[in-house]
Amino acid sequence: MKVSVLKKIVFFALFLGSATSSFGQNKILSENAKVSVLTCGTGNESYSLFGHTAIRITDTGHFIDLVYNYGAFDFNTPNFVAKFTKGDLQYFAVAHPFSDFMNEYSYERRSVYEQELNIPYALKQKLFDNLNTSLASGESHYTYKFIDKNCTSMVVDIINKTLDTVAIVKNTDTDVTYRTILYPYFDGHFYEQLGTSIIFGKKVDQLGTKIFLPFELLKSLKKVQYNKQLLAQETKTLLEFKETPPRSWWNNCYSYLLFLIVIVIVNRQFTNQLYLFTMGVLGLFFLAVGFYSSHLELAYNYNILLFNPAALALLYFCHRKNKKWIYELSLLNLGALVVYLFILVNKAHLLIVLPLILSSGIMLVRLIIANKRTSIVVHR
Repeated sequence: MKVSVLKKIVFFALFLGSATSSFGQNKILSENAKVSVLTCGTGNESYSLFGHTAIRITDTGHFIDLVYNYGAFDFNTPNFVAKFTKGDLQYFAVAHPFSDFMNEYSYERRSVYEQELNIPYALKQKLFDNLNTSLASGESHYTYKFIDKNCTSMVVDIINKTLDTVAIVKNTDTDVTYRTILYPYFDGHFYEQLGTSIIFGKKVDQLGTKIFLPFELLKSLKKVQYNKQLLAQETKTLLEFKETPPRSWWNNCYSYLLFLIVIVIVNRQFTNQLYLFTMGVLGLFFLAVGFYSSHLELAYNYNILLFNPAALALLYFCHRKNKKWIYELSLLNLGALVVYLFILVNKAHLLIVLPLILSSGIMLVRLIIANKRTSIVVHR
């Protein structure tokens, strides 16, 4: 979400909160009011790769057409990057006119789909009250979590709260992992796909039993029943744009493969050591973030078997020309790669990291062969 748009939305939200007594939670909807879930298409910016979810309240009798959006955050938050990494960044809900909402998505050329909820008038009023109470009281503020707490899960929670039952549950793709579910969203964004593959740990390899992405909610709503009828009506298309993955001369698998092939073929001491240094530093970063961050998706990151901090110790002994320890640490790193390969056999990101595994393996085997004879002599 762009800064200028966010400021406009926040201003409207503050106006709505201040006017709650006359417009918000005490406002009585007419019998013709409608409530619906909006699912917004993906975009090419990092914040829009997975789409968006919002709730729409429409009451033509009272000139109400509002969108409640649980995906807002303040760019001016002190230590923004550190808070986001730590998992302390506060997200919150805002409400803004439906026309503004549609103009923004039309400008960004992102599709918008609507699913009207089949619930009685009393529950529509209750949902409207819950949304406005949440907005005015600050209950809508939450600590963002990639899987467990986001714009989609918050919409699910407030609707289930209104229905006084856990009506909306995940009913599609529950037999595949979160990591597998995420993969198709990175079409045309190769390095973003690689980055999320290596920074996410064990949690995203669990079966995707929670609704955490907008289009998962859209698909689940097609099957959810409430009071012996489908909770949502047939999906309406409000805006539709053909999704065209971006083309980049560098953000693709070809530049990735070419880079690694050149490093392996050139086989120079400087490039090899720079490669191992980068892998080791990334491993230290993943290890540190896993302990530092509250994002459970970053914990227990077995990818450090590939991005192995022990590579830094190996470089130290390369600098010291200590052939015995070069041999020993090369064996250690190679053993870690073998274990890593076994772990990855049934994982979604095997193919994308396989070139890195091969590159690292070739370098380590070369070091083992070059230092084996001296190491044997030293042992004698």
